[in-house]
Amino acid sequence: MHLYVHIPFCKQACHYCDFHFSTSLKQKTALVTALCREIELQKDYLPTRHLETIYLGGGTPSLLNEAELDQLFETIHRFYTIASDAEITLEANPDDLVGRLPDPMAPLRLFRRYVNRLSIGIQSFHEPNLRLMNRAHSAAEAGSCVQLAQEAGFDNLTIDLIYGVPAETHGIWQNDLAKALSFGVPHISAYCLTIEPGTVFGNWQKKGRLQAADDEFAAEQFTMLVNSLAEKGYEQYEISNFARPGWEARHNSSYWKRRPYLGIGPSAHSFNGPSRQYNVAHNSHYIRAIERGEIPGTVEELSQADQVNDYLLTGIRTKWGCDVRELTALAGTDFEVLRQTELQTLYNQGWLLLENHLLTLTETGKLFADRVAADLFVS
Repeated sequence: MHLYVHIPFCKQACHYCDFHFSTSLKQKTALVTALCREIELQKDYLPTRHLETIYLGGGTPSLLNEAELDQLFETIHRFYTIASDAEITLEANPDDLVGRLPDPMAPLRLFRRYVNRLSIGIQSFHEPNLRLMNRAHSAAEAGSCVQLAQEAGFDNLTIDLIYGVPAETHGIWQNDLAKALSFGVPHISAYCLTIEPGTVFGNWQKKGRLQAADDEFAAEQFTMLVNSLAEKGYEQYEISNFARPGWEARHNSSYWKRRPYLGIGPSAHSFNGPSRQYNVAHNSHYIRAIERGEIPGTVEELSQADQVNDYLLTGIRTKWGCDVRELTALAGTDFEVLRQTELQTLYNQGWLLLENHLLTLTETGKLFADRVAADLFVS
């Protein structure tokens, strides 16, 4: 089973981000207490209380201090057993990993006590890109934090990058890739920048201050990404995720494979097979509800069509693809017959393959993953 804990705080708001977070840390202590109480309230949500992965996401979990981490993990251990080889991930920003002199390793030693995997939000090694995105760290910190993490004993590292940045050139992106690869980390995630309504970038776009990169430019950078990482031995096991053999993200893979998971915290989502649940995206409302012993979440019972479509949306993005036998079981009817016309069209377009009962995207199809899934949706 798999546990996600959402830490909804950030030092400052990145201009592209539409996740739930607050830049005020006043409620951090109360929120951690509420997280621990929700873990207790939700202890029977999953089929078993044995965890294979734990993921602290956000927001910025690297803002948690020693007392807060102690409280959180003590609570997890009280209500769950944890596999001896469990993957335990903490998302971190570079500026939180680089301590002050004379002990720059202090933050990493602290995190090493609780987790065995770091997900570092680099986004770019190019200073103007970082400033445009309003990242809290510098290009120098982006590089030094990875080296320090490796020195601290973190072998299981992943770094996040963003491409398709407005005003970026292919040369800048190629330099970012070369810098990322120079560290030899076993996992890299790279996402195309999307401009979401309600974000700073979204507002700038409405006012004409910012123009998104065009699809052709983004596709060219995606191709550069895939080719550069393949040359260095990374496998693209999901559209945006690349790993050396054996270093795939086990927690995120559980989502794509329809494994049950529990999400704790404001805005967190959970899934147990027949239903999904999502908590209120408001810190104060969340804390007050938990203090009353209530789960501030909405439960959605999933129809057969919902379950098929969810599996298509996530599974088709991976190297494992979607098993037509599982799609048939979820749909209650032969999926290949049900979507025969749409499947044949996608085969003919060269976007989709069927081999050994598995539907997988071709290299060209990876550029249109969401469209392929939508074309196969059932109602």
